[in-house]
Amino acid sequence: MSRDLQSGPLSDPSHPRSVGTHRSQGRMLVIRGGAMGDFVLTLPVLAALRRAFPDTHIEVLGYPRVTSLALAAGYADGTRALESRELAGFFARKGDLDRFWSEYFAGFNLVLSYLYDPDLFFQTNLARVSRAQVLVGRHRPEDGLGQHATHQLLRPLERLAIFEADPTPRLPGLLAELDPGEVGLSRRVVIHPGSGSDRKNWAEERWRELLVRWDRTTDWEVELVGGEAEGERLERLAGGLARVQVVRNEPLPELARRLGACRLFVGHDSGVSHLAAAAGARGLVLWGPSDEATWRPRSDRFMTLRHADGLAGLESGVVDARVHELMEEG
Repeated sequence: MSRDLQSGPLSDPSHPRSVGTHRSQGRMLVIRGGAMGDFVLTLPVLAALRRAFPDTHIEVLGYPRVTSLALAAGYADGTRALESRELAGFFARKGDLDRFWSEYFAGFNLVLSYLYDPDLFFQTNLARVSRAQVLVGRHRPEDGLGQHATHQLLRPLERLAIFEADPTPRLPGLLAELDPGEVGLSRRVVIHPGSGSDRKNWAEERWRELLVRWDRTTDWEVELVGGEAEGERLERLAGGLARVQVVRNEPLPELARRLGACRLFVGHDSGVSHLAAAAGARGLVLWGPSDEATWRPRSDRFMTLRHADGLAGLESGVVDARVHELMEEG
């Protein structure tokens, strides 16, 4: 195996590719699986690394649909697909390690992994091919700590002397072309009526009541956004309504721009809500059973609306009144 790309620990200032002292060279890899929301909540990690090591080459190993956000925001210089079949050996005990991926991992000074690796198979196999410094973060933040997920995901960076990093996910660069005046005058509401779990979703019939009311009594332009997880829900909700449009499976950087340019976003505890918050949108989240202290969108422009009896107790009239208030606030 070629060792041309191999480099020593990031913290070794004597190493020719070290970034520990001058923070001006080297290569870092951040490995992040999970769904869209998991990745958006990890954006502060990438932003902190970019800020602390501005001249370091940073790559992300994850799912291409979501890692595209890191490229578009300027947080990463390259990405690779975590679902590559040739990576399978790295997740097996004493696995047969692919030559390309072995040389790839050998080319980094530091690897920050958020993988679920309870038996340490990946970490052990990584050490067989790379001398990189390895930092490990939680693959899923823990509920009940009274600490937001972004703070928990940032914790491994303390070993790099990165403290008090900005914990708010942001997507700079994606929204530069937006005219703030046009956003302020917009009458466009974007709704994501789904999530990764039905228990976090408001009832479809309640959404339909709202949409029918708005279509008949307001001049708002309403867009329903979603993907394959929503099935035919978007089309059912929009059926027969003149000012309700469906936007499905939009690339995430483009979806972020759409969300950032709307007057108001309304959704559930979902990855799209986290994306909307990172895009700078004003938002209202109909909150269900999740731990709000851990999982609420990290933005002072987002509000949550909940009921003591859960989402089932949340009436459409209450949601309608709150949305009208927010639309008028601008």
